[in-house]
Amino acid sequence: MNKGFKKLFIAAALTTALSAPALAEEFIKIGLGAPITGGSAAFGKQLLLGAESAAEAINAKGGVNGKKIRIIQGDDACEPKQAVAVANRFVDQEKVDAVVGHFCSSSTIPASEIYDEANILNVTPASTNPRVTERDLTTLIRVCGRDDQQGEVDAKFIHENLKAKRIAVINDKDTYGVGLANATRDAAKQLGVEVVLEDGVTRGERDYNALVTKIKASDVDAVFFGGLYAEAGLLVRQMRQQGLTIPFVSDDGIADPAFVTAAGGIPFAEGTYMSFLKDPRGEPAAQEVMLKLKEKGSDAEGFTLYSYAAVEAIAAAMDANKGVKDGTVLADWIKNNDIDTVLGRKGWDEKGDPKTNDFIIYVWNKEGQYEPVQ
Repeated sequence: MNKGFKKLFIAAALTTALSAPALAEEFIKIGLGAPITGGSAAFGKQLLLGAESAAEAINAKGGVNGKKIRIIQGDDACEPKQAVAVANRFVDQEKVDAVVGHFCSSSTIPASEIYDEANILNVTPASTNPRVTERDLTTLIRVCGRDDQQGEVDAKFIHENLKAKRIAVINDKDTYGVGLANATRDAAKQLGVEVVLEDGVTRGERDYNALVTKIKASDVDAVFFGGLYAEAGLLVRQMRQQGLTIPFVSDDGIADPAFVTAAGGIPFAEGTYMSFLKDPRGEPAAQEVMLKLKEKGSDAEGFTLYSYAAVEAIAAAMDANKGVKDGTVLADWIKNNDIDTVLGRKGWDEKGDPKTNDFIIYVWNKEGQYEPVQ
């Protein structure tokens, strides 16, 4: 290699090396921690669609401070150990600037410790366990509400609307399911409802007939189940197959058409109650987004728009802080500023929780869709 060519080669190599970080800086990388596979994959699909749709809309308007958003997927399968692995990959390999996720509280709790240590903003659209925001982490925000708020709504409905005096409280032995079941149990007891039976199921089990027999023997007026659609659907189906027609109340873990499938179809799912956040699909701020999502074949059910709003909150904080990526700074800004989102105008308290309790009760109807209880 002659000297002249060698100099050109070295110069080109240096230019490439120096430009690589610059090229990397062209994107704002937002990690999405969600159950892309596994028993909760329907919710992972919701979170992914919401996050990618928000990024697409923001990018179409020029991005954030001139930079486009890129969503980086991380499949945690709602398993805590896998969530930790995803979080470490986001921090160490992907070098993400912020995170949307995770879905299950049992995944969010350990993963958020890693994001906080790395000073990366973490916005969860779905994790409702109170512990999520009770650990003094400075980088964590949630778009959804809390189990203790939701449990009060569940208990009030069971007591005032269903007129139940004796209930069974069942959970799926996961952080979310146990937390919500306990919150509902405690709130129900304060209202004078007797909790006759408490029990749990294991995720992935297929035969709950022994539990159904126990429920029948307990002579309760209603059943509350804390957990996700796969187990809830199977339990309600086997209750109905055994002739047990008492009301079945659950939570936002069944806020997906996959619940109807798990229940064995509309005849078994119809009439099931669930608590969930106020449906944002009717919000004026959501209408343009809804039209675009329908073009993609989605009804934006469940947490789709909450994931969308999580990306909006991250973008708003980064835009207001001129591209600053310090997680504590961004989280503090969100806590101190109301933000216009697809959910409407939202504000947060000093813990990173939404300021309002937006949980209401829905019922699954004969069309296989959930609607508010009037």
